[in-house]
Amino acid sequence: MAIVTLTTDFGHKDYSVSVIKAALLNQIPEVTVVDISHEISPYNASETAYILKNAFKAFPEGSIHIIGVESEWTPENKHLAMEFEGHFFIGADNGIFSMIKEDLKADKIVEITIHKTVLSSFPVLDVFIHVAAHIARKGTLEVIGKTITEIKELTNINPVINPEGNQILGSVIYIDNYGNLITNIKKTLFNEIGKSRSFTIFARTVKFKTIYKGYSEAIDFGLPKTKREEDGKKLAIFNSAGHLELAVYKSNPLTVGGAGSLFGLDYRDPVRVQFD
Repeated sequence: MAIVTLTTDFGHKDYSVSVIKAALLNQIPEVTVVDISHEISPYNASETAYILKNAFKAFPEGSIHIIGVESEWTPENKHLAMEFEGHFFIGADNGIFSMIKEDLKADKIVEITIHKTVLSSFPVLDVFIHVAAHIARKGTLEVIGKTITEIKELTNINPVINPEGNQILGSVIYIDNYGNLITNIKKTLFNEIGKSRSFTIFARTVKFKTIYKGYSEAIDFGLPKTKREEDGKKLAIFNSAGHLELAVYKSNPLTVGGAGSLFGLDYRDPVRVQFD
C-alpha cells in the first residue's frame, strides 16, 4: 500500500487540497494520503524544508512526499524527483531539496521531463500526481526524468561563526503554532562551538543565559502557584528537532501573544549566541 504525504502552502479555504487527494485516490489504489501541513507561509522554502525534513523520517521507507510550494514550472524553477534515505520527494528546484538533504548525498535526483504531454497551471495536480503514481507502481525515476547531479542550493540560511570562534550568528527560520521562534542554530553546532562555555543569547532586546531541557523546567513548581513566574516567562530550549527555540511559557498568539510578537522578532530576524 502506497503512502503519499502532502506539504503545501495552499491552506484549507480553497478546493486545491481536496482535488489533489481525489486525484491520488483515482490513480493509486488503496493509497494512504497524509497531510503534513497545508499552512506553509506562501513561497517559504526554508519553512517547508524545516517541517518536511523533521517529519518524513517518521514514515515508512518507500513513502512518497509531494511538495506543493512555489511549484509552478519556469526555466529557473524546474521540477525534480529525488530518492533520499529510502524516501521519494517530488517538487520544484527552489532550494527545498537542498535543505532537506543538507550535506548528505541523495541516492538519485532527476529533472522531471513529462511536461511535453501535460499543459498545466496546477503542476501538483497535473504533474506531481502522475509522478507519484509512477513511483507507487515501482516505476524508476529515469522513466519520468533525466538524471542530474546539481540542484539549487540555498546557503544563506546557515548560521555564521565569527573568526574568533566565540559567536554564532543565526536567524529565525520558522514560527510555530504557539508563536515560538525556531532558529537555524542546531544543538550540535552550539555544543561544538560553545565547548561548555557560558553564553548569552541575544534576540533583539531579549537575552537568555540558560537553555532548559523542556518548557516546564523553566517554572519553579516548588513555589505556590500565585508566586510562580509563569505568565510571560521567556525561555530557550533545544526542541525535538534539535534546533534552538525561543519561547514564552504557555503562549497563545491569539490572546496573550507569542514569542515572535512579544520579542519583536519575525522570520529571518537575527539571533546571536555569544560565548564567554
